Amino acid sequence: MKLIVALLLGSLSLNTLAASDFAATEEKINAALADERRTAQETARDKNRKAVETLAFFGLRDDMKVLELMPGGGWYTKLLAPVLEEKGKLYVSIGAERTGEALVGKPGFSSLEVIPFDRSNFSRKEGARKSTVPELSFGIKNLDMVLTFRNMHNFTAEGRVNINHATFNALKSGGLYGVVDHTRRHMQSESGENWRRIDPVQVIKEVEATGFEFIDYSTLHYRADDELKYEVGRRSVSGNTDRFTMLFRKP
Repeated sequence: MKLIVALLLGSLSLNTLAASDFAATEEKINAALADERRTAQETARDKNRKAVETLAFFGLRDDMKVLELMPGGGWYTKLLAPVLEEKGKLYVSIGAERTGEALVGKPGFSSLEVIPFDRSNFSRKEGARKSTVPELSFGIKNLDMVLTFRNMHNFTAEGRVNINHATFNALKSGGLYGVVDHTRRHMQSESGENWRRIDPVQVIKEVEATGFEFIDYSTLHYRADDELKYEVGRRSVSGNTDRFTMLFRKP
């Protein structure tokens, strides 16, 4: 009985420590969310994207070296870079040049660095919707974390494998890999309506095959009323897609 109590107390202490450890990072995320430089279009997405909860689940801390893949318009970049400004470092890569041009050198973004990725590396078969990329290296090592948000569905299986391998090689032992994407029904064939969704089981299999350990998943972005059969850009679906949120670790 004493052993059980001791184990429970130890678990509670660790959970309390983890929560306390995130407090400073959470404060910085909230400050970045409140920054007046963010556009009205960006702030309108805050409720749906739940940045604080999502980054807490991934284990972000303000002293980490982080790589964000395919940052798009920079919604998450505008949060991550200020959080990592003082103690950490943020890299962005793969389709990141536009985001870099808009943010590098601006106040609050001195931690931000673009890892070049020549757009000629992207290739797509005639008539295909998805791109592939060749084997690649980000040219950096010992990262604490790599994150990608709603991007893996844009690539072929070959492209995803190459991205996962490059991610694995860039992370330190114990480094974390966080993935969010639009959910496709398991084993459902691809169509014009669902091609911007991806089967989460397939993602787990591919990432584990690279050498990662599957650590956890979150229901933060689960949407029971998304029927998983319509194009994610449809007006009736956009902003309310069911998204899987997964965390992997390099052994």
